[in-house]
Amino acid sequence: MHAQRRGGTTERVYGRLRQDVLDGVLAPGAPLAEVDQSVRLEVSRTPVREAFARLVADGLAQPLPGRGLVVAPLDPGAVEQLYDVREALEVKAARLAAQRRDAAEFTEFAHGFARAPELLGAGEAGLDRYYELTARFDEAIDAAVANPWLQQALASVRTHLVRIRRLARHDPARLSAAAAEHQLIAEAIALGDADLAAHAVHVHLHRSRSHFSSALRHGSIEEEVSA
Repeated sequence: MHAQRRGGTTERVYGRLRQDVLDGVLAPGAPLAEVDQSVRLEVSRTPVREAFARLVADGLAQPLPGRGLVVAPLDPGAVEQLYDVREALEVKAARLAAQRRDAAEFTEFAHGFARAPELLGAGEAGLDRYYELTARFDEAIDAAVANPWLQQALASVRTHLVRIRRLARHDPARLSAAAAEHQLIAEAIALGDADLAAHAVHVHLHRSRSHFSSALRHGSIEEEVSA
């Protein structure tokens, strides 16, 4: 019983820390100290230590010489590698989704992204709703693909993708452009046009990669996160 309770606590602590990293509450490069987090989360150090080990396994935390454990930084090299994998997976997923889709479902997503400017102009609550829309869109593509191996690979990539997306939270121009790109992807899938869906994903990822790689090289993202 004690082991079960401890396991439940570890799971809860891990879930909270993981979400804080993904949401940027714990920013890239931020130190992760057992004592600090155990006090913040009101738990003992043991579940925090176990949760830290899982964050390292996820690639969301890493040890740095002289600094201990930190939230894994986002650097241009890592972003380029992530996008290489992301393009291979998402282009294939878009093709399969277009072949196996529920047309009405993806037509509704296209309408949702067409209304995205209203959400993006509605403050933090609107931004939250926009990110919920993109998350549901990803889930719908996964369901249409119906390939658990591809879904698992995409889930791993999206863990890190969430961090990058969140760093654009207060960049209205990039968010508006991304919404239009998602709208075209949804329309192509709804039409069952696999070539158009794949091309739309390729364009979206090219623009997204260019934006974030440039921002990381010039340090604008780090300045925003630390502000």
